[in-house]
Amino acid sequence: MEQSQETTAADPGLAAYALSGSTRARLGERAAETARRLAGEGIVAVALTWVDVSGITRTKTVPVDRLEHAARWGVGMSPVFDVFLLDDSVVSGRYIGGPTGDLRLHPVLERLVPMAALPGWAHAPALRYAQDGSAHPLDARTLLRRETDRLAALGWSVKAAFEIEWAVSKGGGDDFSPACKGPAYGMTRVTELAGYLRDVLGALKSSGVTVAQLHPEYAAGQYEVSVTAEDPAGAADTAVLVRETVRAVTLEHGLAASFSPKVEAGSVGNGGHVHLSLWREGPAGGTANATARGTANSLPGGPANATGRGSVNAMAGGSGPYAMTGAGESFTAGILHRLPALLAIGAPTVASYLRLIPSHWAGAFACWGLENREAALRLVTGAEGERETAANVEVKCVDAAANPYLLLAALLAAGRDGLGTGLRLPEPVDVDPAALGEDERAARGIAPLPASLAESVAAFEADPVLRDALGEAVIDTVSAVRRGEIALLDGATPQQIAAATRWRH
Repeated sequence: MEQSQETTAADPGLAAYALSGSTRARLGERAAETARRLAGEGIVAVALTWVDVSGITRTKTVPVDRLEHAARWGVGMSPVFDVFLLDDSVVSGRYIGGPTGDLRLHPVLERLVPMAALPGWAHAPALRYAQDGSAHPLDARTLLRRETDRLAALGWSVKAAFEIEWAVSKGGGDDFSPACKGPAYGMTRVTELAGYLRDVLGALKSSGVTVAQLHPEYAAGQYEVSVTAEDPAGAADTAVLVRETVRAVTLEHGLAASFSPKVEAGSVGNGGHVHLSLWREGPAGGTANATARGTANSLPGGPANATGRGSVNAMAGGSGPYAMTGAGESFTAGILHRLPALLAIGAPTVASYLRLIPSHWAGAFACWGLENREAALRLVTGAEGERETAANVEVKCVDAAANPYLLLAALLAAGRDGLGTGLRLPEPVDVDPAALGEDERAARGIAPLPASLAESVAAFEADPVLRDALGEAVIDTVSAVRRGEIALLDGATPQQIAAATRWRH
């Protein structure tokens, strides 16, 4: 594979996120202090993680006494990881491919935490830069931060959270054997694995994660944990930390955890639902600075635009559908309008389309509704008395194989376009769309979402808003990886697809 000269070309739109000499110095000083504290707590190594285009969390680790050097100068890694497939085979695109080139991983110190589930280890999400300090155009966390800043320039912020679903197997071998026998959502499943679930909750709390709830799910051996909302980059960081914590606790109990969108061909899969709410920047009634703030002068990866964050939830208190404001409706409509293209990021595997089927609460139709679990977008208002803070929209058609940073960046870009164009939502749907006849669905504008990865990739490549927001390198690389997986699993049965994907994410 020959690597194109385009591979190392920096994205001019990411210039504000480059590393300067003064920033390197500040990062080194802060890392030195952090390393001393971690050593005193018995931490010996830090796992620097990023999520690749296939949705797999990759890592390089450093001893704690090398954290200062890693923060200042980074840790070397190849750009080729962006074109790894789920089986670790490698494809090539116009921008990424081949053995040459080098990137530098820099830990996000603000999000570095000791991992209670892995004693002696800490975890930090990593940002990827070229050797000259320019931001790598495929670094999804930087792309997400840029989208957050773009919204902030318009006076808006977003709160986000991921639901994490996983299925627990008895472990040993490649097959799946449910670790509990109780009914869906049943207390029996809690009783069967009470010690395990207790340890999951304890490890998450000790790692700084605020859990809202944990419960058994529908499929055999399946559970779900919900966490509280935070800024988008923080929500993606937390999603990775939760998954790796759950994985570690599961292994400690002699079990195995699968986050695959289709663990077994004949059962429902694991979703990775995203909850989003749009907030007005600044004090109620105030206006925000019309330029993006907190980019070049803040520490890379730190909280963007943290001063004067929004205090008014646009998903409630308005005169639109179910009390949404006009802005909240437009933001939601922007996402709904681009769902077929968004699935190339949010439902990124061949197995995703074994999950994304009607009447399975997966949201297989491009529609929205109030508390409708069969709609791709579910409006959640919350209980009376807390709606001003709780109201949000849930994106149900996405799954746990998605790169959470890239998915949120794409969702925010779609919502931002909806705001800019003043999009309005169609009529809500209050039934299972699959129960309606084709003629009625057509009359109501309810279209099925793509039924295959190939369909979503075609929509993704043709979408001008996502192309403009994410950049040519992302569009080309995502498409190349998706087509690589399609070719890899061409002709495979649903059972073979599930088996190939089961333990990869």
